Amino acid sequence: MLATLAMLMTLSGDATTLIVQAGGGDVDVELVLAVDTSRSMDYEEVRIQREGYVEALKHKEFIDAVKSGLIGKIAISYFEWAGDVVPGSVMDWTVIDSEQDAIHFAERLEARPIETQRRTSISAAIAQGAVMIVSNPYRGMRQVIDVSGDGPNNSGNPVEPARDKAIEAGIVINGLAMMLRPSGAPGGLDQYYGDCVIGGPGSFVLPVHKIEDFATAVRRKLVMEISGLPPQATIRRIASQPAKTDCLVGEKQWQDMFDR
Repeated sequence: MLATLAMLMTLSGDATTLIVQAGGGDVDVELVLAVDTSRSMDYEEVRIQREGYVEALKHKEFIDAVKSGLIGKIAISYFEWAGDVVPGSVMDWTVIDSEQDAIHFAERLEARPIETQRRTSISAAIAQGAVMIVSNPYRGMRQVIDVSGDGPNNSGNPVEPARDKAIEAGIVINGLAMMLRPSGAPGGLDQYYGDCVIGGPGSFVLPVHKIEDFATAVRRKLVMEISGLPPQATIRRIASQPAKTDCLVGEKQWQDMFDR
């Protein structure tokens, strides 16, 4: 475990916020919500995204999914990212096993200021989430990083090595691809996420094409992650299949724009 933690911290860089708490215990899922707040989204879209997470965390379907687990509780944390992890956005691990717990976590999130930054570093988001999982005191039957974003990686380390190291540590990475406008990813952002971002047993991508559908998509995704039973309609990643997408497409687009 210590070797895995050191490896993931190397990938994440100096900006990773390490959270270690006393206590802990058994939970059904250790779930990290890693939310994109890059400036490719306007403020209204970022606000609606935040409201979507708040609404989903308070919803009866989410709370029922938590209670229906073998243990009946999960450990959850949250942070926002763009070109790196947004300073001060990390919410400490919280155990949810009741409606009151879920509502309290959602209200804490709702009260936080919204801050956007430049660029998109999915690799930093994965590395941050992985370090938070391997260093926390909980023992989950599953460990999941839930990444939502609206574009390919174009900053920091390449996304594939970060993904692969997290998978080696036993972590599942799922994606919520926000396809509100063209991302520049050939085949679509959902295909990019399927080839380059998600991984682990049962991993999946859920696309969102309309901002008004975001809250429903987040709720659906959280319920799937807690239950471990994604529907067939989502994009799934099969590790044995070669990627159809150039996982450096974002970096190449950024370099091309910079050169011009």
